Amino acid sequence: MYADDETIRRILTSTGDTWAVVGLSGNRSRAAYGVAAVLQRYGKRVVPVHPKAETVHGERGYASLAEIPFPVDVVDVFVNSELAGPVADEAAAIGAKAVWFQLGVIDEKAYERTTAAGLDMVMDRCPAIEIPRLG
Repeated sequence: MYADDETIRRILTSTGDTWAVVGLSGNRSRAAYGVAAVLQRYGKRVVPVHPKAETVHGERGYASLAEIPFPVDVVDVFVNSELAGPVADEAAAIGAKAVWFQLGVIDEKAYERTTAAGLDMVMDRCPAIEIPRLG
């Protein structure tokens, strides 16, 4: 319901290549670390967003979306569902074109607000799984 194939394909192929990954840190055991590496392999610029603002995969990190000094196309969210809604709102506020909630991250009200604001949105899916399916 929150991840139709057309929206997934549009986000992955034509929305843009700058992805802010919220929750991405230098912790190699976290899912965000591996997914960000896959995104990079497929030509995406990955921007870490984490309170520590660490450099990850060679990209400078920022403590919040608002601190990123250049346009962001997609905001990929690796935080608990309870925290995800405000991140989606921030994504709209900074002018992102799409929001992607990772596997297990679901907030129906955030989905309604985000899509009503004109952004594409996917919930409970992983781009590292979806990209190879594009063929």
